[in-house]
Amino acid sequence: MNIKLKNLVGLSREQLAEELELIDEKPFRAKQLWHWIYHQGITDFDGMTSIGKPLREKLKAGYEVCKPEIGLEQTSTDRTRKWLVKLEDGNEAETVYIPEDDRGAICMSSQVGCTLTCTFCHTGTQRLVRNLTPAEIVGQLMLARDSYDEWPTPTNGGRMISNIVMMGMGEPLLNYENVAIALKIIMDGEGIALSKRRITLSTSGVVPLIERCGRELGVNLAVSLHAVNDELRDVLVPINKKYPLKELMQACRTYPGSSNARRITFEYVMLDGVNDSEADARALLLLVKGIPAKFNLIPFNPWPGSAYECSNRETIQRFSQILLDGGYSAPIRVPRGRDIMAACGQLRSESERQKRTKTASAS
Repeated sequence: MNIKLKNLVGLSREQLAEELELIDEKPFRAKQLWHWIYHQGITDFDGMTSIGKPLREKLKAGYEVCKPEIGLEQTSTDRTRKWLVKLEDGNEAETVYIPEDDRGAICMSSQVGCTLTCTFCHTGTQRLVRNLTPAEIVGQLMLARDSYDEWPTPTNGGRMISNIVMMGMGEPLLNYENVAIALKIIMDGEGIALSKRRITLSTSGVVPLIERCGRELGVNLAVSLHAVNDELRDVLVPINKKYPLKELMQACRTYPGSSNARRITFEYVMLDGVNDSEADARALLLLVKGIPAKFNLIPFNPWPGSAYECSNRETIQRFSQILLDGGYSAPIRVPRGRDIMAACGQLRSESERQKRTKTASAS
């Protein structure tokens, strides 16, 4: 009979110390394990050479250091890289590396599927399967660092993976507890050691948890806005029916730690003839008045069956200029990874399709 090993990835420092106490080891050993797992990236207990052999044997008997598997790795012509991440229960999530000249960001998922049904987003067409665990969230970054050979943690500032954006599949604030554990692990200075200033969490507007996120995590906030009035936002981002713009804007105004040096990013997908008029741009300026803000204008990325088209270049540039003239930064995002369906709004795992295929074969 095989004994189910407990995964140490995804445990907080306190939880790791508790596990060591259960096998009659001093809690300070947790610091050593933490270093090997999150600074060195070692998954084999025998490779943790500063830990005595008796403890290593105890650990091998009951524990493992396990990351999700890579089902498929694709690299775009623009160097964007996407991983289809295979989870232990057969589900999948997607993770994307978005490169810049000498660095880049990992776009990480928080759920398998999504419950928000935003009409312009491919992920929104897939039903919510479940929340990701802390281990599965941290594991996405760990396997990305494996792919770019970034262990041990670079200490000279020269890491390729310099930022994290919680903007992949799912709504992070609807899986807040697990996301918070994972991000605290990632920010810990004795491991992966990524500063909170290099982490951005994107929400569609789960108002009750926005303040808690700022207070407990202190990460940068991005808001998927996409409309300037409730009537349109109810259609594009249906969670707006529960937390309308007035409540969302108030939560942004009081977000802990926001300032002109740490502005809230408002993401705005450009949909032809839907939300891209000059009047919309001016209304947007009024909507965010008093909030330390910047904009990220996102050309709509098409996906099979989508009902929208992208605004033309001239329209987007005119929209951006109105925001710039109003005193706000409003860059137009350069689409990345379109050829591998890795661009913003295109992520959608193949889990459901595979399950449907298996069901059809069995019947």
